[in-house]
Amino acid sequence: MTSRMRRGWLVVWGASVLLMLTALSGCAQLSYYGQSLSGHLSLVRAAKPVDEWLAQPDLDPEVRQQLTLSRSLRDFASSELKLPDNDSYRRYADLKRGAAVWNVVATPELSLQLKTWCYPIMGCAGYRGYFDPHAARELAQELRKEGYEPYVYGVPAYSSLGWSNWLGGDPLLNTFIRYPEGQLARMIFHELAHQVAYASDDTTFNESFATAVEQIGVARWLKDRPEALREDEVSRQRQDEVQVLLKATRARLQEVFRSTASDDEKRAGKAAAFEQLRADYDAMKCERWGGDARFDRWIQGMTTPALAIQGSYTDLVPDFIRLYERQGADFPRFYAEVQRLAKLSKDERRAELERR
Repeated sequence: MTSRMRRGWLVVWGASVLLMLTALSGCAQLSYYGQSLSGHLSLVRAAKPVDEWLAQPDLDPEVRQQLTLSRSLRDFASSELKLPDNDSYRRYADLKRGAAVWNVVATPELSLQLKTWCYPIMGCAGYRGYFDPHAARELAQELRKEGYEPYVYGVPAYSSLGWSNWLGGDPLLNTFIRYPEGQLARMIFHELAHQVAYASDDTTFNESFATAVEQIGVARWLKDRPEALREDEVSRQRQDEVQVLLKATRARLQEVFRSTASDDEKRAGKAAAFEQLRADYDAMKCERWGGDARFDRWIQGMTTPALAIQGSYTDLVPDFIRLYERQGADFPRFYAEVQRLAKLSKDERRAELERR
């Protein structure tokens, strides 16, 4: 399909999807779905094949190096990790902004239970994404008035779950293209994994699966690259150590929120838990990391909903890695089993993962 034909189909397809979404969800949701659709289509239109970018003599040298690396990573993802072999992440777009989308997550003031939103195509999820940060902040204000504690954060990449592959697929973006080799590999492997399996009602299942794939994939990719491997191992180890602190904080908060204490006492317990998190982090940073401050801003701004959504990315990762190993470290068998689990109810898939 030529680029002109693709642009024509974008208009027809976009109008058709808007009509379908209106019929399914009513006019109240049309504004949200409209911005989602127009935002994604603008992103797709901005993307060009990596080879076209590399043919530009004035291309930024660092971007050139990273786009060249991305081609190898993308081929590796399909040939070695058996991730989908399509056009996703074989195109690149410079969005001229620092995030692809801005997500809104929210919990009640004294709970770690994420508010969920349901969508006609992807089902229910514990976040709501916007291509306009102002719209995300407006929703956060509305949620705060309703008694929720909201959190807005920029996201460098997202997956359309493969449904836009015929339009050119999900592109590489300026928001993450300059990442170090290991982190760039993680991003590409993670987002491609979302095209393999998706449970419409289970954010933790989906994100933990993709995180497991990225971890396994990066270990394979870097095994013959000692310098990049050392750099990634340090980064990964420190991320893991932070996750230990976050998991402990979630446990403290769960104990506080489930107690019979008064709401004021729970608020005090909540404040104490976050104070302990910051103190533990500062001690770890100074005593073991030599003052590495890469997570400072994130930890200092940690909130209940931020803590809750972070757990979605990591809580089931050990279960998925065990499942991969029990499938003989065979990716097709592993993916087939994950796809089977995704079709079960949330309780059933959790029970099967825990039994393994």
